[in-house]
Amino acid sequence: MSGVIVHLPQGSGGADGGEPHDDAVTLRLGPGESARFGRGSTAIPVELRLDDPAISRLAGEIRVTEDHWQLTNHSTTHSYLVENPEGAGEYLRVPPRRVGASIPFEFSRVVLPTRGEVTISFQVFAPDHVYLDPEAMGAPWGSNTVTAYSLDETATYFLVLVALCEPRLRDQSRVAVPTTPQIVERLRGHLACGELTARAVSSHIDYLAEEKLRIGVPDAHEPGKGDRRNGKREEIVGLALRFGLVREEHLALLPPLAGAGGRKRQTAR
Repeated sequence: MSGVIVHLPQGSGGADGGEPHDDAVTLRLGPGESARFGRGSTAIPVELRLDDPAISRLAGEIRVTEDHWQLTNHSTTHSYLVENPEGAGEYLRVPPRRVGASIPFEFSRVVLPTRGEVTISFQVFAPDHVYLDPEAMGAPWGSNTVTAYSLDETATYFLVLVALCEPRLRDQSRVAVPTTPQIVERLRGHLACGELTARAVSSHIDYLAEEKLRIGVPDAHEPGKGDRRNGKREEIVGLALRFGLVREEHLALLPPLAGAGGRKRQTAR
């Protein structure tokens, strides 16, 4: 299990026990590690500061185990919701004072009530879910094989992966990997991605690189941030195509291409 990524969007608070600010925050937690969230104070430091007077100084805690993560609700009055943004309205309600509620979703949105019209939320990318090799199903457990790259083809991050690979799947030449704005535009017509933002796409790309595909981008890209991001996308596409993680049939998951440029390449038979 590779760990958990916690992402607090811009404008929700801050981090590391400092004063509240508007910057986005991303934390990476390994097995056995935890992060506390709430309004915080000098006496009550928290890793994620949530800037709303209705949120307790110490509102809750995330703890990572070997194969999932748990949520503790320290509030004595408020329940928290854990939503599955990629499900059909699935959610869990974590009641006040609940300790160590196990969260089964691979991608979650933790939502806290506030005094305003808009709730405060942050996202959690869960420990890598492991799937059995389909060809080994039915065999004794001791002889079963797990997949090297555990990808959920119904998840939004997989749509992002397909969109990254699409140009090279349609034309085997070495075309440029799509940029983040291009991916946002490409997925805009998908029912589950109509409100997908550039920041969300970047988070999915980071999740693919660091957690799902376990890619290390070479230090040679360090001088330029844009170069590092482009190198990461190149590495993702190269690995996904070399190992057949994304194939031509996966293009059907994407919205139809419009116009003359959207004509699908016909495969020679």
